[in-house]
This record gives sequence, structure tokens and C-alpha cells, in this order.
Amino acid sequence: MAINCLPDLQASSPTVFVTGATGFIGQRLVSALLDHGARVRASIRPGKETDSRLPQACEQIPVDLTDIDKLAGIVAQCSAVIYCAGSVRGRDPADFSMANVIGVKSMLEALEHSDSPPPLLLLSSLAASRPELSDYAQSKFEGERLLQGSQLSWTIFRPPAVYGPGDREMLPILKMIRRGLLAHAGPDDQRLSLLHVDDLVSAILTWLSAPHKCLHQIYAIDDGTPRGYSWTAIGKAVSDKKFQMIKIPRVVLESTAEINLLFSKLFGYAPMLSPGKVRELVQTEWLCDNREYTKATSWQPQLDLRRGAQQLFKAEK
Repeated sequence: MAINCLPDLQASSPTVFVTGATGFIGQRLVSALLDHGARVRASIRPGKETDSRLPQACEQIPVDLTDIDKLAGIVAQCSAVIYCAGSVRGRDPADFSMANVIGVKSMLEALEHSDSPPPLLLLSSLAASRPELSDYAQSKFEGERLLQGSQLSWTIFRPPAVYGPGDREMLPILKMIRRGLLAHAGPDDQRLSLLHVDDLVSAILTWLSAPHKCLHQIYAIDDGTPRGYSWTAIGKAVSDKKFQMIKIPRVVLESTAEINLLFSKLFGYAPMLSPGKVRELVQTEWLCDNREYTKATSWQPQLDLRRGAQQLFKAEK
């Protein structure tokens, strides 16, 4: 994976501990870190020796996110920690809490055990700006609040919807638009910021080169499109032909979410579509602003939705 316009990490050879390394963003990040000269230590689930989703050059460490003593030993040998672990599906607050709140708390305690704690980057979500909407948003907000009460060196990223190679959430939607059908649940005038995974990774690597420039800051970053995208703009960027727009009535979405929640309790799975998620989906806008992060680091995104979608579908062939 080639990510341009980034500082070379070869000279300093930082050792970076990444949680959530086997996820969509985590896998992309680990590969980029290795490509740019970092040494990577990645958490994997306890009981596993290795995870085939991670490169051989990455040191894989089985560890529970609540094992403070073991985490303390790991971070003591690292120059930075990037917390990518997170839960996006769930029936109730407990389903989100383990990775989004309890894991963050454990990591902070592990860092506090160190004589010279490395800086921490928490990958949160734009949803944390509206914790009243859903259990997921509330959990992300609570995880952020833990950092805000700490004197450690920390930075928080709040990305919007992230898409790109390896994504399982946005890809089906983009494929449908590509085929000419754009179904959405938000208001007709809804505006949405988006971010390609490679631009998010480049922002993370930029932070790694100078975390002191971002001390105790929260950044909501996107692909740089002013005022984000309307649904019409999304359709034009993704589809290379005419597309049909279908508005999904909110009552239909809410009924489906309630049924999905009931089935998830009966059959024991973690749902993506829930009443809380519906409240997120119908907000008038989810918008970011890169100015503060660009001012601090000179980072600039490279992929708007048109270029990002083209890259994505080319890789799918």
C-alpha cells in the first residue's frame, strides 16, 4: 500500500503498539506503519498464537484489553500507542462498553504504570459528538472523557464514515450506488463527511511523527470536501451512470430496527441496525473540519469520494 506525502519513519524506527489491529482500519494501519519504517506490536485475541490477517513482520501479542499488568509491560517497550479497538455493533450498552470504554480505561491505567509513558492516539468516532443518540455514541463519548481527565500525552481522532479496501459496512452501499440504486434514510438536505481509509492512516502516521503538536486535542477529520456531500453528490461521485434515488421512510427503518433488535436478543447476535443507529442515520448533518489538524501538522487528505471510489472498485476487479 502506497501512502504519499508522509514523513519517513525509518530514521527514528518507532515501536508502535496497535490495538484493534485485525479490524478494517487496523489492518491497513499496520501495513502502512511497517511500510514506513515503524516496528509494530499488535494485540490479538488471547488464546491465539497468530492471526493470518496480519503481516509476518508484525509482532503479534495475545492480550486481553482488561489485562492491565500485561498491557503495562507491552507499552513500556513502545514509543507510541494507537488504540483502534472498538465495537460498532450491539444490543445494549454492555456490548459497546468492553472495547470502547473499559479497554480505554485499562490502557490508561497501563500507561500510568510507566515511568515514561508513550503518547496515545485514540481512534474514536464523530458519533461521540452526540452521545444522546445511541449506546454506541455514548460509549465513544465515555471513552473520550476518560482521556480528557488524564494528564498523559493523548490525542483523539473523530473520523466520520470510513470506507476503502477491506471495508464491510460502506462497501455494499457503494456497490449498490455503482449499479444505479441509491437508497438513503436521511433527510433530503442531509450533508455527510466521508474519509477514505488511506487518508485516515496517513493522518495517523502524520500524528506519529510529531504527537507533541497535537497534545490533548480532539480532531474531527474528513476528506476535505467543503460541507461534505449531499446524497446527489455521493451518487454522482460513485456511479458512472444514471442512478435512481430511493428515500427509505423513517417509520420503515425504525420498525426494521426494532425487529432486528428483538431477533438479536433471541438468537444472540450483535446487530448493526438498531433504534440508536436509526437516530444516527437521520441526523441532518455529520460534518468534520480539517483546519485545526492541518494547522498543527500540515496533513492534507488526498482522496475525495470520486477518486476513492474509483480506487476501491479498481481493486475489487
